[in-house]
Amino acid sequence: MDEARARGVLAAAGVLPGPARDAALLALGENAVFAAGGLVVKVGRDAELLPRARLELDIAGWLAEAGVPAVRAAEPKPRLVDGHPVTVWHRLPDPMRPAEPRDLAELLRMVHALPSPPLALPPRELLGGVERWLRLAGDAIAPEDAAYLRARRDGFAAAAGALTPHLPPGPIHGDALPRNVHIGPDGPVLVDLETFSADLREHDLVVMALSRDRYGLSAEAYGSFTKAYGWDVREWEGCAVLRGARETASCAWVAQHAPSNPKALAEFRRRVASLRDGDETVRWYPF
Repeated sequence: MDEARARGVLAAAGVLPGPARDAALLALGENAVFAAGGLVVKVGRDAELLPRARLELDIAGWLAEAGVPAVRAAEPKPRLVDGHPVTVWHRLPDPMRPAEPRDLAELLRMVHALPSPPLALPPRELLGGVERWLRLAGDAIAPEDAAYLRARRDGFAAAAGALTPHLPPGPIHGDALPRNVHIGPDGPVLVDLETFSADLREHDLVVMALSRDRYGLSAEAYGSFTKAYGWDVREWEGCAVLRGARETASCAWVAQHAPSNPKALAEFRRRVASLRDGDETVRWYPF
């Protein structure tokens, strides 16, 4: 889905106060995210994402009842417009400053203290999107690379299922990065709720450990995260398994953009080569 297609769906949805062409595009990935007036609208890539959109809205309602600072839905149910799920949200005020790892840790402590919600949360299907992303990549990536990632997926899925957690399992964010935290006038607010799950709490913590190892997060920033949370997941013997699973998923996620974006293809090749070589020091770049 390119921007033109997403704007066409946005126009057909008719949820914004003005023309779709005037809405600001905030992000373009699995969802196109637009903002106008006091609303933010997410347009999903295809109808397969409708159940996830429905769950994200339900989670937003649950977090509101629990008092967790998080983005709030403007409509309680998703729309399906021209084969694309569309969700409508209240727009947050401009950020006071960039979110830092310690802000994320504070929100994770709140989420990890919650009991199971009244709605059924799925397990964290970290590797569940790999097949779809590789299918979208098509011939843009080498068949042997796709086969390699499928084999990694299967191996890490089996290994993850045998882990003994250090923390009690329960609700998790699922994509716990500072980019999913908004610093408003009242403090940190959690956004992007579509990967909320019920699983090992360690999933949320391995994300930042991988940021330290692969994406250039400084030791000082990572230390502020572990201090605010109260534990370093790297002390857990299962950390390498969840780290490897997330690396596999992250590599496959970039692949879906390879057919239309040369930079994505170059980043995919960088990532898959480092995995094949077993080189954990190769720097990856956010995409």
